[in-house]
Amino acid sequence: MGRKFFVGGNWKCNGTVAEVKKIVDVLNGADVPSAEEVEVVISPPFVFLPQVKALLRSDFAVAAQNAWVKKGGAYTGEISAEMLVNLEIPWVILGHSERRALLKESNEFVADKVAYALGQGLKVIACIGETLEQREAGETMTVVSEQTKAIADKIADWTNVVLAYEPVWAIGTGKVATPAQAQEVHNNLRSWLVANVSSEVAESVRIIYGGSVNAGNCVELAGQPDVDGFLVGGASLKPEFIDIIKSALVKKC
Repeated sequence: MGRKFFVGGNWKCNGTVAEVKKIVDVLNGADVPSAEEVEVVISPPFVFLPQVKALLRSDFAVAAQNAWVKKGGAYTGEISAEMLVNLEIPWVILGHSERRALLKESNEFVADKVAYALGQGLKVIACIGETLEQREAGETMTVVSEQTKAIADKIADWTNVVLAYEPVWAIGTGKVATPAQAQEVHNNLRSWLVANVSSEVAESVRIIYGGSVNAGNCVELAGQPDVDGFLVGGASLKPEFIDIIKSALVKKC
């Protein structure tokens, strides 16, 4: 059986109660492929998680945008995996490049968070990706391999992991990796998993692309054999997110 297409919407630090309701109303009324064909996960800011979970259609899931690296306690401002489980939030995004860059989260720290979240029963969208400087220096695979290795060293079961390749130079810039560039990295990542984890994991784990994905480029990107879906930023706040979900149908052709 093939890998089910996956589309995540990362709302980042955006939204008001009224805006959130409007976005959810659009999602709830959308005619999209069935849950058998595409898995859709929406990630609002923490404060809107209960609202979105309560209002969102049942065939879409909800994700947190981050979780703390260990059990809760004296960690002001953090949210623990246990809290997310208690709220019945099934997914969490970890290792996003904005947190790696702005909050200096290291490969090892991200890997520890992934391992802890999985241990508490959460499913994880684990983000990896290189900067423009690293790509221009020919270091793309070195960087993403090191980021993936840190995670692989800490976990044994990849069942509940989705890898999100997000080239930093394409996030929020309007630039986007060409379908060939995205396919090349995804294919190389899968080869790395064969050599360093297992062929079974390499075949089954979903590797999704993120970085200025929109209605205009999603179909061609989705057509690449090793692109298993998307993690969408700005466009997930707009009606065009529906078109991105529908790009899952390309895999049926």
